[in-house]
Amino acid sequence: MSMRTSAPDGNHAPGSDTGTSERHRPPRRGTTFRESMLGRIRLEGEDHDRPVRLDLRVAAERVLRPLGTTPARLEGRIRVAGWADDPDATGTLEISPFARRRIRYRIDFTADGRRLSLDGWKSISPRRPLASMTVLPYTLYEDGRAIGTGTVRFPLTTQLLPFLASFRFPRREESAPLHAPRWDGTPGRTEVWYTTATDPATGTGIWLHHELVAPSDGSPAFAHGWAAAFPQDGPVRHARFGPTPWTRPAEGFSGDGIQAAPGQLSGTAGEFSWKLSEQPTDTPLYTFPRWSWRRPLLPAAQILPAARARYSGTLSYDGTTLTLDGAPGASARIYGHGNAHRWAWLHADLGDGGVLEIVAAVSTRPGLRRLPPLVFLRLRHRGRTWPRRAERAALGWAGLGRFRADVALPTWTVTGRAGLRRIRVEVTQPEDRTLALDYADPDGSPAVCRNSESADAHVLLERWWGRWRTERVWTLDGTAHAEVGDR
Repeated sequence: MSMRTSAPDGNHAPGSDTGTSERHRPPRRGTTFRESMLGRIRLEGEDHDRPVRLDLRVAAERVLRPLGTTPARLEGRIRVAGWADDPDATGTLEISPFARRRIRYRIDFTADGRRLSLDGWKSISPRRPLASMTVLPYTLYEDGRAIGTGTVRFPLTTQLLPFLASFRFPRREESAPLHAPRWDGTPGRTEVWYTTATDPATGTGIWLHHELVAPSDGSPAFAHGWAAAFPQDGPVRHARFGPTPWTRPAEGFSGDGIQAAPGQLSGTAGEFSWKLSEQPTDTPLYTFPRWSWRRPLLPAAQILPAARARYSGTLSYDGTTLTLDGAPGASARIYGHGNAHRWAWLHADLGDGGVLEIVAAVSTRPGLRRLPPLVFLRLRHRGRTWPRRAERAALGWAGLGRFRADVALPTWTVTGRAGLRRIRVEVTQPEDRTLALDYADPDGSPAVCRNSESADAHVLLERWWGRWRTERVWTLDGTAHAEVGDR
């Protein structure tokens, strides 16, 4: 799809496809693996050691370089007996066994309401390579002051095989180019950048929606959107911005003082103001088939430039200021002709590196409105995405893989099977935690979305082993992001 640049009057003049080389650059391979370590810690002022367990997920942007230095991201769970249990620890890993003779861990986590940092490294010794690569001495810091020391070890007898089996080498596709505007000046198109997150400290859900609309009658394109907060202990609040003339930025969304670009979101709308940084923690996730984003043959397509991300900064509204520190969430993109006749959407951060994305929609085209919703479902779990191809959920394959959605409020469901797995998803959007907003498609047709960034979800994943057996169950209480829309 060709890209165009903005003329001074806001109309679009032909231009070269400046983003093509970025979007079609061959993705490189990365490395992911899991590691568990056990040990003890002595905290300041205590005369005894406490047991410690680290369960970590590691993701590097490139294939490991044994003779060089490879930086990587850390996520996982830190448990200190009787004191800490943080499933959302994050940090960095420096893997340099030969160049610097060390593997350094820096991990931030929360214990007893305090923000702490663990810093330590395995000192690699040529004389004792195996022993030195399995022992991690470390120091625990609070506000730069040491408050404890300890050592954890990698238990070879119980963890070596799971460690080796956890290695994956996924394609590492850059997320930033996927934020670039797609609209080429054609009338009757809409393009959306939206971000949802949950503040772990207060449980407040956040929704930032940025939209470009190119009317079907050829009128000048305009930008508009809204911000909303879903507190646990109060009513849902929101404010709109725009419409304002669209002037195509180099990347992301920009209009009416609002910005949604790779790595940063900022703006003011009514009583809302926000300034957030975005740190992707996963690779892109194509909810629809990958080709549908690059070649817009379907009525619309949706992607996540990063399946999961962390948000830090501030969001203020109605005299309340939220200070986010690594809040889990994601940004997504939509490009197409407008909204579906009826639709449902879910983004669920499942923890432990898992994420579930669902779009179920009924087409607005005559003759298709009577059909059941077409379901696109992608579950990323343990470093793999299921179904392997998005088409399998929507169209089936060899009689398998047909997914079905029963869209209603306050509860809607999706069920389906692909290969040896089947899934059941139940989403509940309580009325007092759901915001209804009306807006219009490029042709002027009205639509209403009913959104909750503090929805509930129950996910049952089963696998066939002679009979259906439960593989995993996830329950989200007030942390699922969901929406149901209609005409």
